[in-house]
Amino acid sequence: MARTAADDDDDGPPPAYAAQRGPRRDPRLKDLGISCMLNTEVGALLAVIRRRPDPYSYLPPAVAAAEEATFSALISSLKALRGLLFQPRHGAWRCSDPSTYLTAFLDVVQSEEVPPAATGVALSSVLKILRIDVFDECSPGARDAVHAVLTALTNCRIERISDAGAEEAVLLRVLQVLAALMRTRAAPLLSDSSVCTAVNTCFQIVQHAASSRGSELLQRTARHCMHEILQAVFARLPDIRDDADADADDLALGGSSGAGFGARCMVDIFSFLCSLLLNSTDMVVTPDGQAGAFTSEEDVMLFSLVLVNSAVELGGEAIGKHPKLLRLIQDDLFYHLIHYATEYSPLVLSMICSTALNLYHFLRRFLKLQLEAFFMFVLLRVCGGASGPQLQEVAVEGLISFCRQPTFVMEMYVNYDCDPLLRNVFEEVGKLLCKAAFPASSSGPSPMTTVQLQAFEGLVNMITTIADNVEVEKAPDHGAYAVDVSEFRLFWVERWDSKETTWVDFVRKRKLRKKKVAVAANHYNRDQKKGVEFLKLCHLVPTPPEPRSMAYFLRYSPGLDKNKVGEFLGDPDEFNLRVLKEFTETFDFTGAILDTALRTYLETFRLPGESQKIQRILEAFSERFFEQQTAGVFATKDAAFILCYSLIMLNTDLHNPQVKKKMSEEDFIRNNRAINDKKDLPREYLSELFHSISSNAITVFSSTSSAAAEMTRSRWADLVNRSRSMDPFTPCDFKHKLSREVFIAVSGPTVATLAAIFDCADDEETLNQCVEGLVSVARIARYGLEDVLDELLCCLCKFTTLLNPYATTEETLFTFSNEIKPRMATLALFTIANRFGESVRGAWRNVVDCLLKLKRLKLLPPSVIDPDGTGAGRGGGSERPGHRHRASASDAAGVIFPPTHRGAGTSRHVSGMIGRFSQFLSLDSGGESLLSVGSEFENNLKIIQQCQAGRIFTDSAKLPEEALQNLGRALIFAAGGKGQKFSTPVEEEETVGFCWDLLALLASANLHRFAAFWPPLLECFSAVSQLPLFSPSPFAEKAIVALFRVAVRLLAAPPPQRPSDSRVPEELVFKSINMMWKLDKEILDTCCEGISESIVKLLTEHAVGVQTPLGWKTLLHLLTVTGRHPETFDQSVAAMVKLMSDGGAHVTRFNYAAVIEAAFGFAALKISPLDISTKILELMAESVNWLIQWHKSGYSDPGNSGGFSGSSSSSSSVDEASRMGNMATNMFIKLAEALRKTSLVRREEIRSQAVFELGRAFNLAATGDLDFGPAGCLACFNLVIFAMVDDLHEKTLEYSRREGAERETRSMEGTLAAAVELLADVFVLLLPTVAQAPGFRTFWLGVLRRMDTCVKCDLAAGGGAGLMQELVPRMLKRMIMEMKAKEVLVAREGDELWEITHIQIQWIAPAVKEELFPEDPNFYFYTIKDNPLHGIEENDLDEWDLDDGGDDIYEDTEARVFTERGYSFLFGPAPPDLVLPAATHRSKAHHMDG
Repeated sequence: MARTAADDDDDGPPPAYAAQRGPRRDPRLKDLGISCMLNTEVGALLAVIRRRPDPYSYLPPAVAAAEEATFSALISSLKALRGLLFQPRHGAWRCSDPSTYLTAFLDVVQSEEVPPAATGVALSSVLKILRIDVFDECSPGARDAVHAVLTALTNCRIERISDAGAEEAVLLRVLQVLAALMRTRAAPLLSDSSVCTAVNTCFQIVQHAASSRGSELLQRTARHCMHEILQAVFARLPDIRDDADADADDLALGGSSGAGFGARCMVDIFSFLCSLLLNSTDMVVTPDGQAGAFTSEEDVMLFSLVLVNSAVELGGEAIGKHPKLLRLIQDDLFYHLIHYATEYSPLVLSMICSTALNLYHFLRRFLKLQLEAFFMFVLLRVCGGASGPQLQEVAVEGLISFCRQPTFVMEMYVNYDCDPLLRNVFEEVGKLLCKAAFPASSSGPSPMTTVQLQAFEGLVNMITTIADNVEVEKAPDHGAYAVDVSEFRLFWVERWDSKETTWVDFVRKRKLRKKKVAVAANHYNRDQKKGVEFLKLCHLVPTPPEPRSMAYFLRYSPGLDKNKVGEFLGDPDEFNLRVLKEFTETFDFTGAILDTALRTYLETFRLPGESQKIQRILEAFSERFFEQQTAGVFATKDAAFILCYSLIMLNTDLHNPQVKKKMSEEDFIRNNRAINDKKDLPREYLSELFHSISSNAITVFSSTSSAAAEMTRSRWADLVNRSRSMDPFTPCDFKHKLSREVFIAVSGPTVATLAAIFDCADDEETLNQCVEGLVSVARIARYGLEDVLDELLCCLCKFTTLLNPYATTEETLFTFSNEIKPRMATLALFTIANRFGESVRGAWRNVVDCLLKLKRLKLLPPSVIDPDGTGAGRGGGSERPGHRHRASASDAAGVIFPPTHRGAGTSRHVSGMIGRFSQFLSLDSGGESLLSVGSEFENNLKIIQQCQAGRIFTDSAKLPEEALQNLGRALIFAAGGKGQKFSTPVEEEETVGFCWDLLALLASANLHRFAAFWPPLLECFSAVSQLPLFSPSPFAEKAIVALFRVAVRLLAAPPPQRPSDSRVPEELVFKSINMMWKLDKEILDTCCEGISESIVKLLTEHAVGVQTPLGWKTLLHLLTVTGRHPETFDQSVAAMVKLMSDGGAHVTRFNYAAVIEAAFGFAALKISPLDISTKILELMAESVNWLIQWHKSGYSDPGNSGGFSGSSSSSSSVDEASRMGNMATNMFIKLAEALRKTSLVRREEIRSQAVFELGRAFNLAATGDLDFGPAGCLACFNLVIFAMVDDLHEKTLEYSRREGAERETRSMEGTLAAAVELLADVFVLLLPTVAQAPGFRTFWLGVLRRMDTCVKCDLAAGGGAGLMQELVPRMLKRMIMEMKAKEVLVAREGDELWEITHIQIQWIAPAVKEELFPEDPNFYFYTIKDNPLHGIEENDLDEWDLDDGGDDIYEDTEARVFTERGYSFLFGPAPPDLVLPAATHRSKAHHMDG
């Protein structure tokens, strides 16, 4: 491109430097920078080397030349390096051999002639080179370079430096270079020995810094550098192959693999750190100035623990891949942690707890027994206060750190509590937290100590963790939590088989068996035989027991009396000897020395005092030890036995205070000569045993439990030995069933502790956490732990102060208004009851009592019983249904809240709500405290509204049947007065009414399963009525009104929402209603308006829903009863008329009888107007049309009549007719009977109308072809017509005997006449059918008898001829003429009916005899009064009965004889041998004597 004039303008500004843009830097610029840096360092180092001590003094040339010659090699090397810095190279510095630019500086570092300042500058230069990564692991010669740097650092002669400040400056630089070297990218090229050298060099500086010459800065820097080196080393452990910890020969320096350092150096470093813990005393600077690295043992412990922690944190799970490193942790490290945990300051214990927590995080799979020992020997003991309050506080904090881990709770439970060979670690932890958090005093609120607060926090955290993980979408059935252990398994050594059962069930069965073993141990301690029987009963040992199972029981059962175990094992019985052998084989003595094995063996039982038993036990031990010895010390098992016995004797001799002359070592060795197959045992071996026994006695005769023992070396050796064969720690997550059982282990102490803390705490923060814990308990207990949930709710009810029997209403209200604790308890109570009511059982009673107390305090809103705000749910308040409003204090109960206002937590899940329980106490988004919002009364009302107590009942459909029944029982007993104290009758009435309102709400919400949950409540009604203070008046009164509301809701429900079999709920409701009014029949009068209103509503709006005879009977019966009152008569009779006037839409063959009965009740009512009664009677008669319609439709199936008649209160006569099998006849008779009964009322108009309608009914039936059949016709006469005539006749006679009753007599006589006329009309109407009946003759005699009865009564007031004297002959004539016309009555010889009629006419109506029966001279009548016939042989006469009336007829070919009413009649010529008494009167056929 051509240049322009402007480009050459000298006056313009200089050209701007075009810097390269972008994220990457030009490599050439980086190399140039390195060159410049190296040039600067070389120049600085040369200047320091050449610098004279006194630059202004004169130095002779010879001396100057000599000094120059001293540093000539170093200076030449530096100058040569400077000459190479800016020369063109073939590659970058990274590709160059680092020795090219490092050698000159390292030579200066190792030089003994250069001044300290030059050494420091050279070290600074090396530090810069390492920090900017001039070379890395890929650079040529990098391995030699890093080793050269490390060699230079170790060869740096510090001791030549006389000035302390200069020495410290150089040491600081050395530490910096060491740290940088271990962090450089080429550090992995170092060998294992080089890494150990670097660590050793750093530790030497640490020791040097701890001396009198070291400053605080150097000490801190040295320790920090040590920390950085270990971090750099162990950070590489996860990248090392599993076989990287092989022998050093396989990873020698310069090996072809080039892998660099591996796990070998880490093992050495870790072993060094453990040795620091072991030899902490030797590392302390002594008062006389002896060398030491630390000022105190605690300083050593903290230093080493910090480094161990770093190594574990960085190595992580990779440590488990390297057996040597893992063994150090399993054995040495953990032993030191347990041993030193209680011997130093809280800071050391805190570091030990942190280390143990890190080991739990990364290596718990390999530390099962070690972690158990740490918990049992350190945390649980120190937390219990055994080592003082300071350590206790630290230990509790450490324990809480474990509890905060997500899976700690479950893993502890599964790996320890469910393992029969181990302790219940989780249960011990939970109980210890409860014990530590439990308030010291329960007398009142008091501040909690630090330890109590920490333990309380850990307890709440643990319970919340369980609650968060126990929840499932659908809870299993209660039976799913059952565990079956009905078969024997040697569960101590059983392993999970996935083909047989799930892992969860396997763990649960192990835990159950472990629990039963603990119970069996308790039985065994008290009685050995009972203990064994319990073992067999629980299938823990087979039947009969076998040695191995008994051996495991004696070996691993916690709490066994060691005396009994020792006595059992030493018994000479064959079975006991086999158990002893199996017991001994549970021990693993591989690699153990004799005294350690013997200590381990004798710790499991108390050695008996009898020598023979001791011998048997030691023989078994010796045999086992001899089999498992690895050193080959013993030639025979007898040698082991003799030495064991000798050790027991030595132990007794050395440690028994009664032995004055103690055995010496020489004596012990001499006593055991030639016992090893006639040879001596090694002297060193015996000497070691002697010193071990001398310094640490064997506990031979102690019965102290292992829980109180100390962790000795021998016990630790046994633990490490057992850990090799123990199942590894199983990391696991929460499972629903296991989570539930985890909580069961600590449920009792947890609830008690939280309740006690809530009772004693006074600060809001603690109360919030406590309520969160209680709600978490409820979240867990909802899964089949009803007892726990009941206990929790009872505690909360207590804290509400609502159930304090000694506080007045004013005191309770004051406490509730001015203290936050009762409010929180109330809110928690109803929150739990709402959310987890499906698991509440007996505590419903307490909840109901709290509700009733709130009701009395006027704090319950109306929405509790009227959730829809319609007022339909109210019925038990201050206003009695059906009554005029009665002024009382209850009018002010409750406050009407805006329908849009909802309490906090309404729509959130509980797990979200308990995150901070104080949000329950927030009224709006502003989160104001309830203590500062509005007045006290408004504040209380808002809190109670947030409780949403009404949801317990409106949402009760989710409750299982058992919980629902318990809630119903609680309400019933509360309504019955159980546990209630009423100050006034008004208060009692309101409380009972409120309870029944809630019961109605409960029933309405569960209509779909009403038949399942209501029957048990029916039994409660009888139980309540037996209570000592039971008052039937308010109870039954409120009950029947509430039950009618339930009935309305049940019958008003549309078919899809009704139960599949709605007949059963309907029968239950009406059965309950009947029970209530029978408790106090006066309530039908006091509550008549309310009852009538409900019944009218049911009949007018929901009659189609009434499907059972019991329902119809109850409704119609109560309708007639309540309709007797003038204030309810109009609406009741209107409903009755409407029911019968709708064309029979709701009247069926099943409720017909009840409808007719109710209609009769209204028709015969005294207060019923004549037109109403007439209308009802007309409707009753017209109902025959329904019968005709049903009959023609085939509804008169005899098979269905049983359910109808059994469901209605028919009289015995109807039951008799029902057996005839004709439904139409039965229903018609029911109608006719009702009309018959109406014909007996006092009002003549109604009687006459009833008789008329009865006749009309018969006419309608005949016209409609309602076929009664012969039997049905007879039933109609016998049960209706005859009964009506008889009753009217008796009534007439009764009135005729009264003085001044002439009018009533004539009135009744008129009705009787109408009835007789009706009899004749119906007779004529039904004659063709009734004449076909087999009993027609008897029936006809019945007709004649009633005619005779009516005609012979002198009914006239003055004794003259009455109405019946004229009517009866006329009716008889009509009936006989009709019978003749229908050829029913025919004059022929031998016709019985003709003969009977002929005779009866002589008695009844002789005036019409001639007209009806013309005279016949061939026949005579002989009448014998009060004298039976005699002289007639039975073989001459045939005897037979016409009916049940007992009229006997004797006949032969010529004469007929019969008896009636005390007379004997002979019709026809008398037999020749018949002797007639003197009183006999003979007459013509047309004449009869009186």
